[in-house]
Amino acid sequence: MLRAAMTQAAEMWGSADYDRIARRFADVHDELVGRLRPGPGVRWLDVATGTGGVAIRAARAGADVTGVDIAPRLLEQARAKADGLPIRFDEGDAQRLPYADVSFDVVTSVFGAIFAPDHEAVAGELARVCAAGGRLGLTAWVPNAELTELFRRFGLVQPEGAQPFDWGRDGYADRLLGRDFELEIEQRTWFLTVPDGEAVWELWTNAAPPFRTMVADLDPDVRGRFHDAYVEYAEGFRRPEGDVSVPREYLLVLGRRRER
Repeated sequence: MLRAAMTQAAEMWGSADYDRIARRFADVHDELVGRLRPGPGVRWLDVATGTGGVAIRAARAGADVTGVDIAPRLLEQARAKADGLPIRFDEGDAQRLPYADVSFDVVTSVFGAIFAPDHEAVAGELARVCAAGGRLGLTAWVPNAELTELFRRFGLVQPEGAQPFDWGRDGYADRLLGRDFELEIEQRTWFLTVPDGEAVWELWTNAAPPFRTMVADLDPDVRGRFHDAYVEYAEGFRRPEGDVSVPREYLLVLGRRRER
């Protein structure tokens, strides 16, 4: 059952052109890597590395970088984008990292590890592989009440159990990670700026694997009505410049590993 779940997750994350989204996280990657100060000799693990945005930046700064992801297709793209940088890319699950205890000085994940279903296991693994005094960098989407209500209107209700956006709720990351890390949590806003609401829909349905999967499962009539409502939502962020710039709140979680 575990292997089947991992295979299903890998297929889902490899089913879309995710790098189109990842490239738009460039400012998030830049800030996270800059705040964690990579350099020669720093053992760096990027969890749910995707197409390698964080891993590549850290390696360019001289860190000894490993990137791990559940999706082989994304890892292939990350290796190609690394363009000869000495980064080790491994296939693996954020809930069961294939590394020894205290193996890394820095552990990061940008909008990645939060999608693994067992949040307690993820938090435990991030702490387990991080050396005492080591640093943590994580980003997590904050729940969006307007989008949640929009999804509910079309029967897109999340199943019971932990959800990715839980990581962005008040106190949630601290509850999971605060025992092992001294945390600093800051709220940020990421903007998706594109020509119009239709471009927002096109990007999410073709490049965001969870959204793409959710929409693909809808009845065609419901999908059409959901499309119209989602485009209308995005058009609500039209700017005087003529484009739309849709904001998404997220948390930047920085930590230092406590002594064991």
